[in-house]
Amino acid sequence: MTSTTISVNGRTVTADVEPRLSLADFLREREGLTGTHTACEHGVCGACTIMLDGRPARSCITLAVAAHGAEVRTVEGWGGDDVMATIREAFKRAHAVQCGYCTPGMLATAYDIVTRLPDADRDRIRLELSGNLCRCTGYIGIVDAIEMAIADVKVGS
Repeated sequence: MTSTTISVNGRTVTADVEPRLSLADFLREREGLTGTHTACEHGVCGACTIMLDGRPARSCITLAVAAHGAEVRTVEGWGGDDVMATIREAFKRAHAVQCGYCTPGMLATAYDIVTRLPDADRDRIRLELSGNLCRCTGYIGIVDAIEMAIADVKVGS
């Protein structure tokens, strides 16, 4: 066992973990944050995407011990964030959610796009989303939602 300390959604968590425990399993099983979904468990689908020190990261291929000292934000940790509220509203308006399995990872990636690339066009949004797979929506609504959120955040600035 290895002791690790991680800031999870603004709360400091210290735990003894197996060195091979993934951050996704740590979040889901140890912290009860089941909004972080796992699917491929190979870092390909993006369902497990969380924010790690302010950048999107695949939690299924990140070891919990590798996140020692890091700041982790999951889908449960966005309360009170105006940008995420704007993104969620845009996802709703654009019907960008169908089954919802990919949504937590899509929201984390969308947050990164909206905050890091405020001038992203549809092609750039699609490129940035290329690591997040969705089997239901066909991506049009998701790209529309991110485009809307970028515009809404600009207006609100």
